[in-house]
Amino acid sequence: MKLVRFLQKLNNESVTVELKNGAVIQGTITGVDQSMNMHLKSVKFTARNQDPIRLDTITLRGNSIRYVILPDTLHIETLLVEEMPQKSRTRDEMGRGRGRGRGRTTRGRGRGGH
Repeated sequence: MKLVRFLQKLNNESVTVELKNGAVIQGTITGVDQSMNMHLKSVKFTARNQDPIRLDTITLRGNSIRYVILPDTLHIETLLVEEMPQKSRTRDEMGRGRGRGRGRTTRGRGRGGH
């Protein structure tokens, strides 16, 4: 399972995130996108060697995250169970010759002077 898929399942969980610049952010996850950008609410932001700041919301860029500390009460085993990916349909199952795709045309395109 990809890390980003795991983090996307953590909606409404309170986490602590440390950034690569040493800042520490505590808050509740409201969303995580494919680039691992993390959106938090009810945030306590502590920059390195500074007093904490309270914020309503914050968005953290995915590539600036060093690590995420999960709550002890989180049942990781249930989150790691991956849903079965949907089977892609074969060409025969989709059907052939139903007007989709490119067929031969009698006139119009290509070389030749019709």
